[in-house]
Amino acid sequence: MRSVVLGGGIAAVLCVPLAISVAASASSDVVLTRDRPTLASATESIAWTASGATDTASGTRWSSGAAGTGTQWVDIDLGTAQEVRRVRLHWARAYAKAYRIQLSDDGATWHDLYRTSTGDGGVDDIRGLSATGRHLRILGVQRGTPEGYSLWDVRAYGPGRAAPAAMSAATAAVPPVAGGLNTGTKKEIALKLVSSAENSTLEWRSEYGYIEDLRDGRGYTAGIVGFCSGTSDLLAVVTEYTRRRPGNVLADYLPALRAVDGTDSHEGLDPDFPDAWRAAAAGDPVFRKVQEDARDRMYFSPAVRLAEADGLRALGQFAYYDAAVMHGVSGLRAIREQVVARQRTPVQGGDEIAYLTAFLDVRAGEMRDEAAHTDTSRVDTAQRVFLNAGNLDLATPLTWEVYGDRYTVTG
Repeated sequence: MRSVVLGGGIAAVLCVPLAISVAASASSDVVLTRDRPTLASATESIAWTASGATDTASGTRWSSGAAGTGTQWVDIDLGTAQEVRRVRLHWARAYAKAYRIQLSDDGATWHDLYRTSTGDGGVDDIRGLSATGRHLRILGVQRGTPEGYSLWDVRAYGPGRAAPAAMSAATAAVPPVAGGLNTGTKKEIALKLVSSAENSTLEWRSEYGYIEDLRDGRGYTAGIVGFCSGTSDLLAVVTEYTRRRPGNVLADYLPALRAVDGTDSHEGLDPDFPDAWRAAAAGDPVFRKVQEDARDRMYFSPAVRLAEADGLRALGQFAYYDAAVMHGVSGLRAIREQVVARQRTPVQGGDEIAYLTAFLDVRAGEMRDEAAHTDTSRVDTAQRVFLNAGNLDLATPLTWEVYGDRYTVTG
């Protein structure tokens, strides 16, 4: 049994010794987690759902399964804001070597109540805590065994009255809040986040006709993710558009687009190409669909696949996607190579929060080296804000700033 006592009102510790004498909890404390609604980031099967960690049955447990590598969690809704003084975790064979106990008022912004990197399984009984929140999350960040994470029991104690028992949420399938960017809701959030940086609006569907020269050495920047005449992707869009819609208003510009590819020149495009682009966007749904498909094929899908392979949740997947939009997929891979040289990915057994911190550090450094991208707010006042809040799943509400403008997504 691993017992920990925190004194003096300490709400979080970086590393806790394996054995410290146990102090008794206040006699009035009650179990706050019993039969409360519970969500999990992943479940091994319908036999080992998240509700197994909070019900009263002795033979049930939650298991992320071997597929649940990297960072995984169980989120328990306490029903109302509760003071938590003690948390008792009973790990199954698959335990967390490093984990955090967190509280949240809204299920999106999390604060560490306790954390350790020296977990050894069995029973962890952490006492002397003092913090308040409605949601309690056990966040496993480094596995102790290859099997993932599994908990027989999670009990949180506090002085308040336990909320009325409620039916636990079924978690045999991953709940919406835990989905990656390939889920419709999370993808829409990611597209809005990128649009806030690329187009200064959340309404990315209003930007099919956007086009201007940003004087960044890439020629014209256009469309929903900033396809550029100097970096081949705008050429690819017009080429595909012409394949699907021969004789369109942009087709005559293909020779000029091939000629200026790799440069910032407008030769052969001025003065009418911007008007033709806007006309195509305004009048032809085929052109709009071409832009969406090109975005997904060239940036979104490769970035998300790479992030999934590294064991990253929705925030990490978005960080990769945003990097791909700005630096190209080859640039994203170059940034990643710098990071993995010194920091393990979650799939390699690394701490996802530490890995993403390192990734954003390298990404911001790359931006500062580019004259046109020295403003790193799309990293520092957006992605880092979510990371610092522990919001690895991009759960709403989200509030961030880019280039001095403030944005909010509520759902």
